[in-house]
Amino acid sequence: MNKLSIRDLDLSGKRVFIRVDFNVPLENGAVSDDTRIRETLPTLRLAIDRGARLVLASHLGRPKGKADPKYSLQPVAARLSELLGKPAKFASDCVGADAEAMSNLLKNGDVLLLENVRFHPEEEKNDPQFAKRLSMLCDQLFICDAFGSAHRAHASVVGITKYVKQAAAGLLMEKELAYLGKAISNPERPFVAVLGGAKVSDKIEVVQNLMKLADAMLIGGAMAYTFLKSQGKAVGKSLVENDKLDLAKGLLDEARKRNFKLLLPVDHVIAESPESTATKTVNIDTTPDGGMGLDVGPKTVELFSKEIAKARTIVWNGPLGMFEKPAFANGTLGIARAVAAATKSGATSIIGGGDSVAAVEQAGVADQISHISTGGGASLEFLAGEKLPGVEALTDKPAR
Repeated sequence: MNKLSIRDLDLSGKRVFIRVDFNVPLENGAVSDDTRIRETLPTLRLAIDRGARLVLASHLGRPKGKADPKYSLQPVAARLSELLGKPAKFASDCVGADAEAMSNLLKNGDVLLLENVRFHPEEEKNDPQFAKRLSMLCDQLFICDAFGSAHRAHASVVGITKYVKQAAAGLLMEKELAYLGKAISNPERPFVAVLGGAKVSDKIEVVQNLMKLADAMLIGGAMAYTFLKSQGKAVGKSLVENDKLDLAKGLLDEARKRNFKLLLPVDHVIAESPESTATKTVNIDTTPDGGMGLDVGPKTVELFSKEIAKARTIVWNGPLGMFEKPAFANGTLGIARAVAAATKSGATSIIGGGDSVAAVEQAGVADQISHISTGGGASLEFLAGEKLPGVEALTDKPAR
């Protein structure tokens, strides 16, 4: 990464604006999963140890540009205080006189969390005046540790960088870019990509880009049925994007021409509907008209697991079935265990955010994965070969 890091900055006695991703689930007025808060603690502790005065900003949910108590970050400030072992002050707005007064009163090592930046419509519009008002809360230093928001050109991620002297990556941002960057620029081989989820349309660019980079691709989840149907296979009532059949066929043809190993499910667990508990495992070729594919079957898990076992780099994004329902969870959990086993044997494994994170946690193997990304959308765009605005906006390291 040729961008400045928090390690490169002189932080002592300075108010530092740190964009974090505290977009966490709340239940009954408290944080129900603090993973995203814990992931950024190394950055916050480094800044505190170096005598910085921390001004933290984040979004939470989609309040549609107006203040909504349901999306207040106040419960997050309470949980952050517990995790840091020191009080995190809370500002009732992210701009304006009160926020400025509170930031001016900070002493070395103090922490101030601002209210939800998305309570202002100017945040998502990347409004320059709003970005300038945010920058008034710091002493010309900005740190972005919100990888999960790096694909959004918003005021607190991109706009603010125009009004500070130095914009650097936090430790979490650095870690994300190091793992994902190595996977797409210099992976240890064989490199196996595992893609699941509902729609091909969400992952077209990822499929196309990873086909150039990986040694094998394993496709499961509902998106597999668009590929299977494009080959003339019977898919029953399974979810298919009919307007993407030609595209799927084109990708399969390209894989064949290039001798690229692209594997699709060979069997699956079917039911009449996702609500049904009466399930049946059948080969793909014998799918009945009324059957809906909701998980990959045991033969597919075995086939995919053999490929995963050979890998030295594994990138996985998207579940291989409707794993939130126990009847359709075995395929995804089996793949999670295969990825963990390969990691134990020396492979580097990267889980690309979103539902795949929930899957490895459900399988009880999250601590056996090399890197679990905090940004589903951002990791997808990065793997698709796109530039992330929140990374591009950071200050380049001086040339040596």
